[in-house]
Amino acid sequence: MIDLNNISVIFAKGTPLENSIFKGLNLRINDGEFVTVIGGNGAGKSTLMNVLSGDIRVHSGTMTLDKVNVTHWPTEKRAKWISRVFQDPLLGSYADLTIEENLSLAFSRDKKRTLKNAMESSTREFCREKLAHIGIGLENRLSDKMGLLSGGQRQAVSLVMATLRPSKILLLDEHTAALDPKMERLILELTQKLISEKQLTALMVTHCMSQALEYGTRTLVMHHGKIVHDLTGEQRNKLQASDLIAFF
Repeated sequence: MIDLNNISVIFAKGTPLENSIFKGLNLRINDGEFVTVIGGNGAGKSTLMNVLSGDIRVHSGTMTLDKVNVTHWPTEKRAKWISRVFQDPLLGSYADLTIEENLSLAFSRDKKRTLKNAMESSTREFCREKLAHIGIGLENRLSDKMGLLSGGQRQAVSLVMATLRPSKILLLDEHTAALDPKMERLILELTQKLISEKQLTALMVTHCMSQALEYGTRTLVMHHGKIVHDLTGEQRNKLQASDLIAFF
């Protein structure tokens, strides 16, 4: 599903602040894999997400999604393939629009979008049905503005928004980092459920070692722009959070 071949990313190229984040990074992720990604600050985790989404252009190398070369595709062109949920619950949605309006816009994300057009393609019952699966009563608050929701509630809506339209890849950039433990668990369970139901290929960046092993099918450990450990199968199953901490 994802194939990064000899990817290089350089920030501030040609200046005294030039910094090479990736130097010939190679990564292949199979269709349907749920990969967790860990690493210290500056390891390249968010840069990897931005390369995949198209928010950062690579300086050399190629990237293919489902055998299609998308190396030079902009973010908006990749939107039909890739959806993303950010660490900050305020990103990815509109605080001054209602829950229903946000969902409607997300439903039209691979089309030319205006609020008028989005509303024509959605119904209140459709929105209510999608939110009811979360189980925290948001289906009864469709007319509430997103800005009135707690961080966890907003992240739950963002997850639903990211998976409304058919896509192939879900990027999760520390999407539970700002949540309390109870809401964190709910969001992670919802994440796993949606990935399974939608049969998505997923990458989840996390700083929590236990999450990195509890969720997904594969764990990547990054350090200074390199993948230093690629853990799968029995090797991964035998590890505990303390073992991952020892890698650092």
